[in-house]
Amino acid sequence: MEYQHIRHEFDPVYDRNSEILILGTLPSVKSREQRFYYGHKQNRFWKVIAALYGEAVPVTIEEKKKILLRHHIALFDVIAECDIAGSSDSTIRNVVPTDLSVILKQAPVRKIFANGNKAYDLYMKYSYEKTGMEAGRLPSTSPANAAYQMERLLQSWKVILG
Repeated sequence: MEYQHIRHEFDPVYDRNSEILILGTLPSVKSREQRFYYGHKQNRFWKVIAALYGEAVPVTIEEKKKILLRHHIALFDVIAECDIAGSSDSTIRNVVPTDLSVILKQAPVRKIFANGNKAYDLYMKYSYEKTGMEAGRLPSTSPANAAYQMERLLQSWKVILG
């Protein structure tokens, strides 16, 4: 696969009531096409969020934003730009981290969670020192994370409720 230099081109989701910040790595090819987070049909992020809060799975971008904000969740990625082959986190190189202060200065974020090991590792490498906030490591909702079936994902992700 060929490497491309990708810039994160859409805004974080948050408001002045956001208390939980969930961080991914970088939008996938499908997400970049849709210009919104977790756009691949097989990614379980939206199913997990809906199930945790007992709501219908959001379909439109507007519905997705509303479910997050209704539950005081901010959503962003740790990478502002990088080189990547396709959507594979394992190929990420030449990382420029996002500026999380954009959210942290405007919202009362009390907990940060990383969606997957790569997001966690990148947060710890590039952002932890600047934010001073520990991050929880959650299993990735990506379809590539076949070790976690939906029930196991939900069990792990329940930590965002507390």
